[in-house]
Amino acid sequence: MTTPLIVNGTTHDVALPDNVPLLWVLRDALGLTGTKYGCGVAACGACTVHIDGQAVRSCQVALADVWGPVTTIEGLGTPAALHALQQAWIDHQVAQCGYCQSGQIMQAADLLATTPEPSDADIDAAMAGNLCRCGTYPRIRAAVHTAARALREG
Repeated sequence: MTTPLIVNGTTHDVALPDNVPLLWVLRDALGLTGTKYGCGVAACGACTVHIDGQAVRSCQVALADVWGPVTTIEGLGTPAALHALQQAWIDHQVAQCGYCQSGQIMQAADLLATTPEPSDADIDAAMAGNLCRCGTYPRIRAAVHTAARALREG
């Protein structure tokens, strides 16, 4: 038996048990390795993706519980047309080790979808569940402000 799953605009028929976490479906079955395994208990945010536009920790969502289309870091932008957040991450040189960055960007995209002009406090609150061992939080905040401005200006 297969489960249909829409990821980054493409429908996939996934032949895995219903209780397999979405993280492993994305990485192992679909080869989308931009979503990272960090802790496995939804405490670090490295595995953040969007389901039906909402940021979720993919390590804690079973395949059977996916309620809408999934967007991963690979589907946020394209190499030819980066999302404003991806460009801001580059411009602000946010990544050091880079491991948490896809989850950080996906969480920030969720924030900007609902709060187009976030304050520092808005950014800090939205990003609090995404851990960066390198401590690039000031650059993350600056990049979110830059992306917010770029998105508002079109």
